Amino acid sequence: MEATTVRVGDDYFHQLDQSGHATRLDDLDRFASLGIKAIRYPVLWERTAPDDPESADWSWADERLGRLRELGVRPIVGLVHHGSGPAHTSLLDPAFPEKLARYARAVAERYPWVEDYTPINEPLTTARFSALYGHWYPHRRDHRAFAQALLIQCRAVVLAMRTIREVNPRARLIQTDDLGKAFSTPTLAYQADLENERRWISFDLLTGRLTPDHLMWGWLRQCAGVEEAELAWFRENPCPPDIVGINTYLSSERFLDDRVDRYPTEIPGTNGRHTYVDVLAARVLPEGASGPEALLRETWERYHLPIAVTEAHNGCTREEQLRWLDEMWRGAQRARAAGADVRALTAWSLLGAFDWNTLLTRQDNFYEPGVFDLRAPEPRPTAIATMLRDLAHHGEHRHPVLAGPGWWRRPDRFTYPLVTTAEHLTVTGRDLPLGWSAPPLLIVGAGTPLGEAFARLCRDRGLAYRLLTPEEMGTGTTGSLGAVLNHYEPWGVIDAGAYVDGAARLGSKDTAQHEDSCAVLAEVCASRGVALLSIASDLVFAGRLGQPYLETEDVSPASVLGVTQAVREQRVLEGHPGALVVRTGPLFGPWDQEHPVAAALQSLGAGARCSVPDDAVVSPTYLPDMIHTALDLLIDGECGIWHLVNAGAASWADVARAAATGSGLDASLVVGHHMDDAPDPSRRPSRVLASGRGQLLPAWEDALRRYLREREMAAPEAAESFGRVACLQGVAVDGEDVVLGATAS
Repeated sequence: MEATTVRVGDDYFHQLDQSGHATRLDDLDRFASLGIKAIRYPVLWERTAPDDPESADWSWADERLGRLRELGVRPIVGLVHHGSGPAHTSLLDPAFPEKLARYARAVAERYPWVEDYTPINEPLTTARFSALYGHWYPHRRDHRAFAQALLIQCRAVVLAMRTIREVNPRARLIQTDDLGKAFSTPTLAYQADLENERRWISFDLLTGRLTPDHLMWGWLRQCAGVEEAELAWFRENPCPPDIVGINTYLSSERFLDDRVDRYPTEIPGTNGRHTYVDVLAARVLPEGASGPEALLRETWERYHLPIAVTEAHNGCTREEQLRWLDEMWRGAQRARAAGADVRALTAWSLLGAFDWNTLLTRQDNFYEPGVFDLRAPEPRPTAIATMLRDLAHHGEHRHPVLAGPGWWRRPDRFTYPLVTTAEHLTVTGRDLPLGWSAPPLLIVGAGTPLGEAFARLCRDRGLAYRLLTPEEMGTGTTGSLGAVLNHYEPWGVIDAGAYVDGAARLGSKDTAQHEDSCAVLAEVCASRGVALLSIASDLVFAGRLGQPYLETEDVSPASVLGVTQAVREQRVLEGHPGALVVRTGPLFGPWDQEHPVAAALQSLGAGARCSVPDDAVVSPTYLPDMIHTALDLLIDGECGIWHLVNAGAASWADVARAAATGSGLDASLVVGHHMDDAPDPSRRPSRVLASGRGQLLPAWEDALRRYLREREMAAPEAAESFGRVACLQGVAVDGEDVVLGATAS
């Protein structure tokens, strides 16, 4: 689980508090239910003994480690996780190693049965982020400080393990660090060589391999001003890991290019000799990233020590999270079959992570789900949990989305000019996947805005699909629908054709036929084990409740269309109890100009007044947010009714005024109008949706800001990729400031 504690200025940011695990003991039972055998678990110095080990508060660790012991899950105890220790020390404090060793002894004496330790997680990465890039305390940006922070941490690991083993001679060191890889143009070969040696430095120090003929020895002595005696100490006091823990992310493999004009959207950096950009290797190299198998084999060939993948995570959509974990698992198996002593793979992280999109430099509560999703009354297992359980018990996992390659293996991943083999130095030898065959999703709704939007985002996410009209799905009989499913062999069906726009055009006779066809579709899917996602709207409620509607509220439609949707929901769930029914609010999106926000902005941009509906308070919902989340839930295997809306409430006129203000236009030109005979604002219906199962979408104001930002950036010819960009949140990097955390994609 993510346990980072970092100091930014004088403020400490604790992932344990943000995730709620600090006060939720039953998480451990959830973890154990996956079938895991061991868990990296924090007994953090900053939290347990912020002043002195003599005054430590062991109550939290006693309870947690005791429960893990009862559950039969072996803890790998971490003492410092990306932090700089308590306030009385820092990564540049020469006494840091002795202070940590004193705390380590206290931990070992308290828990003599614990045998596995990671005293300091990722010392190289922590030194870079704290003393080379200045993100974390002590916020330094120079080579000397970086080298000091690195050597002090590695010395602390040696001394900590020495004191632990004095208490428990069986104690093992599981040492972790991020293992990246650098590729480059020939001009920057020297920089790539340096970075490819630097990635090993924490392990080289601990194993006593850092000798005078080592490339990093010269760099540390000449560029960082390290005394020879400081380096020789590690040769005299080797502490080789019992397990070399490799953390690797998609963002860990980089391409360095001095041809900065090829990357107009990137901010170049400099090493004092050349100016260059540092980009994801997967985005420019035709062979793609080396991948986990190659990195594990390199590690084995260098050290011939047992290896574990100690972090495996991809901060992306659900199918990409599954695909990356699958690639890690299969890569580890292949490396093991080739002779590497690979012992374990660690899913990272169980509860997800917060604010890694800003490298934890501020607390925005930006959340990335993991094995469990915390945006629910209690942690909700995702499809990754099912995958882990299968791997733990059976050694394999099959999900239809795994038949397709991750974005890092698809031809459409190239966001920069393709770099040919002749233009870079290292070739991985991996074939470029040109296509794949995977069970598709059938999307019913060709020609409707919602159906087309689902198809667009499935295409962006690399999910195989077929977009059909209701007529192409058959006549609505069991035989015709069965024939369609036999032909396409889908793993899931998305019924998007009956959302408001489509259903509003149905007459009374057509409505009855449509309800019958929805019921038959549900029954046919259920009989074949095919997942079904059906989209409904807030119109199943009258809007007179006086508070937001949860999934458990009885339907109360006040219109023919609302009645139709309510009946349709009922018949779908009766025919397919495992179906997923998503209710959403009025949608605004980037691909059409028919919703009130787009129409208002077009009028306001011309300086004209615009009249926007003001007769109902609703949950304005950003179409890409809803679709992405609905697809994640479908992949997770969720069922029943979910309300997927952006949080908050407003009328369309409210949203239009906010859009005008956000676009620098005159909001006073927005005039509200009423579409019914009840102009009294106090009598306006309030069809606001909320979720008792989990508020998975951000506030509508946040969604509107993203919509406006991308609307401003997107030229007409870029409309095809608009929604994809609108749903991604990136991190600006400067020079070597590479994101190594959870926001891997």
